[in-house]
Formats: sequence, C-alpha cells, structure tokens
Amino acid sequence: MDHQQKANTDYMVPALKKGLQILELFSVRQRVLTIGELAERLEVSTSAIYRTVVTLTEMHYLKKAGRNTYELGPMVLSRGFCYLASRDILNTAAAHLDELRDETSASCHLAIREGVEAIYIYRAASPQIIMVNVPVGTRFPCHTVAIGRALLCGLSDETLRKRYSGVPLDGYASGGINSLPQLLVAVAEARRTGISVSGSDYSTAIATPVRDYTGNVVAAINVSAPDFLIETPGVREHLTGCLIRTARTISTGMGWPEDP
Repeated sequence: MDHQQKANTDYMVPALKKGLQILELFSVRQRVLTIGELAERLEVSTSAIYRTVVTLTEMHYLKKAGRNTYELGPMVLSRGFCYLASRDILNTAAAHLDELRDETSASCHLAIREGVEAIYIYRAASPQIIMVNVPVGTRFPCHTVAIGRALLCGLSDETLRKRYSGVPLDGYASGGINSLPQLLVAVAEARRTGISVSGSDYSTAIATPVRDYTGNVVAAINVSAPDFLIETPGVREHLTGCLIRTARTISTGMGWPEDP
C-alpha cells in the first residue's frame, strides 16, 4: 500500500462503509436477505452488523420483511427516484429558465418536492444589484413559499390532509399559512389560477407547476423580484405571462401535450 492509499484509508469511516456495503448487497434478483445472509456475504459475524442493520431500518433505508429478514426501504427508493427525476427535469428546464431570466431580468428558480419540502435544484440568478437569489440545495417547507405551494397543486385535498396530518404549520416567519384549512384554500386557489404568490423580505415570488407526460406535477418554477419592481404598472402581468409560458414549454419538453 502506497502513502496515498494509506492516507485515504486513515480517513475512511468503517461504520458508514459497512452500511453502504449492506445496501449494495440487494439487487433485482436478491430483493430479500436475512441478517445471516448479509453477514455471510460480508464475511463478518451477525453481531458485527446488527447495530448497522438496526440503524438502517430506523432510518427507513431497510425494511423488515419477516423475522430477521430485510429488504430495501422506502428511503432508498425515494432518494434514488428523486435524484433521477431531478436530473431529467434539470436537463429539460435549465436553458428555458436562463431565457426566462434574460427576458424578465428577474431571478428564476426550479424546485422539486420531497415530502413536505421544496428543494431548489436550479437558479438562473438575476444580474440586478437588488435581487432575490436562492442557492441551489436550499430547502423550504412547501407551505411557506410560492414555489412549494405550486408543487402541492398536484396533490388532492385528501392526500394533503394525510400528508400534513400531525405536521405543525405555525411558527414560521414567512408564508402566512398557519393551519391545514388555510393551506387547502391556498392550494385550491393556486390550482384555479395556475399560479401561487408569496412575499418576504421586500420581495415577491410568483410560481407555477411543471408537469410531465402523465400530467403529474413534477416540479415548479418561479420568478422573484423586489416589491418596488413588482409594483411597477404592468410588471406583475409581464412576469406572470412569461412564467406560465416557460412552464408550458418545459412541461411540453417533459412530454405534456401542448393543448392538454
């Protein structure tokens, strides 16, 4: 082993490595494994991996399929599909968001939903000095921001009630929605008008959903600008029209018919 290899080994985290090795043992042909089979394939004792298996199960990366039997849990599928879907959406949407930014001089963002959070995966930053630019990777509770409520448009009221059962909605500085009934009203209005609007820190964001070939809401985009610009006569209407037109173009690129 050379010096570089030894240095890399010194920085490795054995517990993390063991957890990832366990997940890698599952495949299309081997969907279910006992803890004994996991230990045998890793050439360790069952006691050596028991705590790791319990941890992965608690975090929903593994799921008990029977007595001492495990399969991949929903978190693996959720994270994996979320990542793959975001890549397809990003490849389709990025250039159009850049064009939207150039057309409006406003900051433009693309977000996807994970649970009850909106995750920003692309930003076309405005060159203006006073602008709102949300960094890629930022997460906001969906009910607190326009782009999050646009993402919720694809869920029925029944699904929203189940999804938000036991989820506290109050205590946030932004959003103005503090209860499930308020959220249901806001999402219904966003479905009716095709847009959602929110304001914070002297700025306003206007958002609208993006759909795939099945009509499902798979993402949302927004334009964000300072209030002094939004309140200029004709600017809000211009931004909204450009936003909706861009969302339709992106949705068409995802397979959604031009005239659904």
